[in-house]
Amino acid sequence: MSRDALLAMLAEAAARRVLRPLDLAFARFIAECDPHAEAPLLLMAALASRQLGDGHPCLDLQALDTLALEQEWPDAWLALLSSTPSPTSPVMAGSDGLPADAPLVLDGHRLYLRRYWNYECRVAAGISARLDDNRLPAETLHDELQRLFPADAGAAITWPRVACALAARGAFSVITGGPGTGKTTTVVRLLGLLQTLQLRQHDAPLRIRLAAPTGKAAARLNASIARQIALLDVTEPVRQAIPLEVETLHRLLGARPDSRRYAHDSRHPLHVDVLVVDEASMIDLEMMAAVLDALPPHARLILIGDKDQLASVEAGAVLGELGQRAEQGCYTVATAQWLLAASSDDITAFVRDDAQSLDQRIAMLRSSHRFDAVSGIGQLAAAVNAGDAAAVNALLESPSPDMTWMASSVTATPIAPWVADRFAENEPQSFSFYLEQLRRHRPALDADDATYRQWAHDVLEAFNRFQVLCAVRQGPSGVEHLNRDIAAALQAKGLIEADRGWYEGRPVMMTRNDYSLGLMNGDVGITLRMHGIDGELRLYVAFPMSRATSSPASQNDGAQVRCVLPSRLGDVETVYAMTVHKSQGSEFEHTALVLPDDAPAVLTRELLYTGITRARRWLTLVGTQAAIEHALAQRTRRYSGLAERLAAS
Repeated sequence: MSRDALLAMLAEAAARRVLRPLDLAFARFIAECDPHAEAPLLLMAALASRQLGDGHPCLDLQALDTLALEQEWPDAWLALLSSTPSPTSPVMAGSDGLPADAPLVLDGHRLYLRRYWNYECRVAAGISARLDDNRLPAETLHDELQRLFPADAGAAITWPRVACALAARGAFSVITGGPGTGKTTTVVRLLGLLQTLQLRQHDAPLRIRLAAPTGKAAARLNASIARQIALLDVTEPVRQAIPLEVETLHRLLGARPDSRRYAHDSRHPLHVDVLVVDEASMIDLEMMAAVLDALPPHARLILIGDKDQLASVEAGAVLGELGQRAEQGCYTVATAQWLLAASSDDITAFVRDDAQSLDQRIAMLRSSHRFDAVSGIGQLAAAVNAGDAAAVNALLESPSPDMTWMASSVTATPIAPWVADRFAENEPQSFSFYLEQLRRHRPALDADDATYRQWAHDVLEAFNRFQVLCAVRQGPSGVEHLNRDIAAALQAKGLIEADRGWYEGRPVMMTRNDYSLGLMNGDVGITLRMHGIDGELRLYVAFPMSRATSSPASQNDGAQVRCVLPSRLGDVETVYAMTVHKSQGSEFEHTALVLPDDAPAVLTRELLYTGITRARRWLTLVGTQAAIEHALAQRTRRYSGLAERLAAS
């Protein structure tokens, strides 16, 4: 096939949305850079770009048959992809990265856009450099570990203690586990341990920073950290040396508007001894490379998250790749002997002959304290995670006080009237709950600013107890459709005054970071009539304000709320419903998870598991059995070479 014929075919594919316009433009760019590039190389360039758009850092040439089936590639493409290209074109480098200006890199059987090949190499190198850094001997840790982590009754292994020991031992660690397994508690005790040992030998405490990928995740960790520190069995100087503030990664690194560069990098590293990053499943390859670049060589990096949750929206699934062997343990004899001396935990059953260096830095917490043995939500999450369709069906068809299955399509049983109609005085059954709170507790007209801010804070808390989650944005079961329908249903009941534009009670979500306002992508606010500077009531959008974003002067003002005029908010959308991706880092007392009637590619086991585990006390699952079975059968897979690079380290 000629180059011109191939480019015409790619243009047709872009018109049919098999490719993105960006993918077509990249193939044309490669053709311009190399007039001798043949059709197969141009096709591979377009597909490598398309894979990146789907979250894959590379095009795996050994998986082309699988990808063709998954993505319905034309047969004509397969004929062109029958042979692996050799890096002889000026637009394609080899595994050594040369020529340095080539936009494509062929590394083994993987074809990368150079930038993502660089990210992957930097992440692998940054982690590998920390794997052999063993800092604390077992005898130094033993007594403190026994005090901070008493043995679990009836448990042969106290996994939080194991996780703490492994993290204290070296410069890199991953602590993973499902909801309610005690990840935050473990990390706070770990920080107490590290500061205790530090202050015994030095006057200055360790410089510790806490971060999360989104503002929402940062705010949740902020509240959880504060509670755990208050309960920590350490001296007061140690307690004071554990930070309360949690920052977004963008703020930590010093993000620059309209730039991919950060204020902190390898030339201007962070002033930090320990960096803890929560909700690490949301971190993409590019961000992880930036974090590792900005860490000074001596600093510890501790990643916290659920390896089974959805991968990042952008390219890469860093935590998933790091933790893919966490369940098996995969420890060496030497690690088992060290742990026995350090924590008295015998992990011999998890010793494996094929253990790798990375495995010795990873611990999985295995017991949930949120969901007990009879919890329908907990059992359903476990069955979904295991892909056990029979167990999932049995659980959904059995009565459970914390779980309801509406076994029908959204078009057959519209969810909007259900959301508007349900209300219980003390339970967050629907959005009627927060709107009733808004009306019943509205301050008097002459109330002071502090009273209005406390009211706004309480309304935000009430709203955050219930949330509708969707798998998709478009269609009858998508975010855009449901937000319109729910608003119309609430207006029909007289609970809101309008269903479009700015009206009191409208919940909105930031869709982009706004550094001038201190608001991040994913932050949620409620539109309320509040006192203005002139004392008059006007519409403001009230956002919760964490310690990390509030000024020192405002931290003693009681309820922390940031009030912004709607006219200053350009990048927001109504958020009665949000995607499961956007909900990561959040928890709700009651979650209604709505599945689409069709079978989109995004409807996977990981999405179903993530949506279910956003619920703390009640779950309403809306969707057909066919949709649930489709999700169980689809696993999220990100084609990448990161795990292979780390295994070779």
